[in-house]
Amino acid sequence: MSGFPTQDFVALVPVAILTMGALVLLMTEVFLTSGRRAYQAYLTMVFAAAAAAYAAWMPVPGNVFGRQAVVDSFSAFVTVVLCAGLALSALVGQSWLNARNSERGEFYALALFGTAGMVLLGMATDLLIAFIAVEVMSLSTYCLAAFLRRGKKPAEAAFKYVVLGSISSALLLYGSALLYGASGSTLFSVLPRGQGSALYLAGIALVAGGVAFKIAAVPFHAWTPDVYEGAPTPVTAFMAAGVKTAAFAVLVRLFLATESGSAAMSTSLGTVLSALAVLTMIFGNLLALPQRSVKRMLAYSSIGHAGYLLVGVVSAVVAGARDKALAGLLFYLAAYTATVIGAFAVVGALERRTRGDFEPADAWDLDRFAGLARRRPALAFAMAVFLFSLAGVPPTAGFIGKFYIFKAAMGAGLYGLAVLGVLTSVLGAYYYLRVVLYMYFLPSKDEAGEVVLSAPSLTIALAAAVAVVVLLGVVADPMVRLAQAASAIIL
Repeated sequence: MSGFPTQDFVALVPVAILTMGALVLLMTEVFLTSGRRAYQAYLTMVFAAAAAAYAAWMPVPGNVFGRQAVVDSFSAFVTVVLCAGLALSALVGQSWLNARNSERGEFYALALFGTAGMVLLGMATDLLIAFIAVEVMSLSTYCLAAFLRRGKKPAEAAFKYVVLGSISSALLLYGSALLYGASGSTLFSVLPRGQGSALYLAGIALVAGGVAFKIAAVPFHAWTPDVYEGAPTPVTAFMAAGVKTAAFAVLVRLFLATESGSAAMSTSLGTVLSALAVLTMIFGNLLALPQRSVKRMLAYSSIGHAGYLLVGVVSAVVAGARDKALAGLLFYLAAYTATVIGAFAVVGALERRTRGDFEPADAWDLDRFAGLARRRPALAFAMAVFLFSLAGVPPTAGFIGKFYIFKAAMGAGLYGLAVLGVLTSVLGAYYYLRVVLYMYFLPSKDEAGEVVLSAPSLTIALAAAVAVVVLLGVVADPMVRLAQAASAIIL
């Protein structure tokens, strides 16, 4: 019995590195004393860097495992972004957990397992492989959401995430079964054979709904604010960046393959995706407007950002501006990863220590940010940079990302989506800049209980995130060229 070709195993080396890292961290938990557990975060970074470096220079791109997965520039770019997000999240998590005497190796192991699933999802070109990757990613994030076992909110957040996530998994699995029945295969590239049948339409709708849950697209967004607010803040940062990046990667691959059939199917797909983008941009920003909890506001705003990314998907998949739209989408995902992790890191730095494992209801209130520029100028500056980027204010990375996505939409003739994206970005600027107003122009109301920028790991994470956001905004060309090169997808 002959084994798999070497190329197949070579393709999975980044996944293997991350999985091995998780196992190593679980073993080190037995030997490390509480005073040495800070090294686990840096060990996590080593494994993340190794996986990213291998993906960036991976030899022999192409289809592997009978075309069930693929190694290409797109998957390499996604892997590097995911590993960078993991490294930042590990640094943020180290300072956050250490302040609560809750630092344990399983936190980093679960993050590594989750990232392994995300990386595999970015490589998947088969429904079954995609489902397995989604489950590995989801089970890890479910456990991370409930990592702090004491307190009502973490338990409530994890329960909601598990229940609604199970519905998402059911949609994916049932939709995959219907698509297999319609086309006779689970390969993305073969699925168009079943176009025109009721089974195919029902299957693609169910699969799209399952993925829409992961990216928090309206109307599949209801879980987002409660889970993001209730989960430990480093976990929220990890989910907001990583899950969204991986889900959009598989969404692009799936729809680029299924769009290749009839013109009628392409038009129908474009209509549905455009409607999702419109609803997600509008409702995500509108729901964020009245929020006084900054953490909850960032959760709702992440829904709006999913809408902007959906504009890129529509432009690439339906409107024919594939390369430009994919380059803009990849750049946006890279910028959003650094920005959102940095923003949640600042939010976590301002949380009070309490006897329990969870902060009181006012822990993320706007009043906590009042006068922050006078009390903690470095922290306020970092938060201002992240908020400007999320709002799309030049010269930040967020502005460049939105510019390229909306430019691709305009080039594809999607003027309505582009204009709506600009208008909702202006709407979003209100609640982002309101936080800046509180930090720089209002007097402080409460200075008690803050423990900020005291851990080297948090300082490193914030400095790195600020540097990425600023450099990608000021010197965007190198990353734009990398994103353009990564837009060559092998189906």
